[in-house]
Amino acid sequence: MRDLDHQVITQALAWVREGHPIWLCTVLATYGSSPRAPGAMLVARRDGHHVGSLSGGCVEEAFLEEVVAGYFDRSVTLRSYGESREESHRLALPCGGVLEVLIEHRAPDATWLAHLEALYQALQGQRRLVRRVDVEAGASAFQARDDDVAEGPCVVRRPASVEIRIGPVLRLLLAGLSPVAEACARFAQALGHEVIVCDPRPEMRKGLCIDGVTVVPQLPSAFIAAGGCHAATAVVALTHDPRIDDLAMIEAVRTEAFYIGVMGSRRTSDARATRLLRSGGLSQADIDRIHMPIGLDLGSKTPTEIALAVVADIVRVYHGKARDVL
Repeated sequence: MRDLDHQVITQALAWVREGHPIWLCTVLATYGSSPRAPGAMLVARRDGHHVGSLSGGCVEEAFLEEVVAGYFDRSVTLRSYGESREESHRLALPCGGVLEVLIEHRAPDATWLAHLEALYQALQGQRRLVRRVDVEAGASAFQARDDDVAEGPCVVRRPASVEIRIGPVLRLLLAGLSPVAEACARFAQALGHEVIVCDPRPEMRKGLCIDGVTVVPQLPSAFIAAGGCHAATAVVALTHDPRIDDLAMIEAVRTEAFYIGVMGSRRTSDARATRLLRSGGLSQADIDRIHMPIGLDLGSKTPTEIALAVVADIVRVYHGKARDVL
C-alpha cells in the first residue's frame, strides 16, 4: 500500500517503537489553493527526518525549522501558514493559499503507541473511527464511526477540540487479470491506492510484475465472499470471461463496496444484466449498482486508454461527482 498517509502512520509507529518522540501534523483546513486536503498528515522527528506532506512545498521546510527551534514542544499546537502577505510569498503557497495545521508533540509511551496502532488499523480498512483531539488539554481519543462514507478523512472544528474522520485508503480489487486490469493497477498505484488482484489462473498471474500489488491466487468471488471488500473498495472485472466477471458481480453487490463495474460493450452489458437477473439471483437494485459498461466515455480504444477511463470513473464516484458536472 503506497498511500502517503498510510506511510506516515507506518513510520510513526516505527519511530515510537524505537523510542523517538514525534510530531504528528494534520491539515485541518485550507483556504485558497492547496495540494493537500484536510486530513492529510506528516510525521517528523526533532532531527528533521520526516514522512508525509502538508503542502508539497516550503511549508514543510518552515515547519521543520520551527520544530528544531522548539516552537512546538506543547502537546498540541495550532499553526496557520500563509496568513500574512509576506509569509505567503516566502512559503510559495499556491494561489495565496493558507493552511491550518494541528501539530501534536507526543512522547514514545505505551498510550501513544496504542493510539497509532488504532490509526493504522483504520487506514487498513478494519475500522472506521473519529479521532478527537482536545486542543487545550492535549488529550486524544477515538470513537467508532457508524457511517458508510467511503471518502477520505475530513475535519470538524469545535470550540475546544478537533474531530478527524479516519477511514481506509481506496482499495482497488481487480477481479481477474487482463491487459486492461494491469494498466488499471499501475494507474491506481500512482494515485496511492491499495491494489489487490484476484485470479485463479496461473498462466495469467505468471506475467504480472508490479511491485506493491497484492496477488491472490483465488477466484475473485471467493475472495469477496470472505470479506475482501470494505466501504472504500472499488471492484472491477475486466477479463471478458463471464465465469470470472459474473461471479464477481454477484458477490460484490452483497458488500458495501462504493464502486462495482464490469467491462463490455453496451450490447454485452445488456446481455449480462439479463443473465444476472434471470440466473444470478440479482435484483434490479443490484443491477443498478453495477457500472456497465464501465468507465467514462473517453473514446478509449487501447488497454491503457480503457484503464484510464475506468480509474477516472472510480475517482469521480469516490469524490461524489456526477457525470453531468464533469
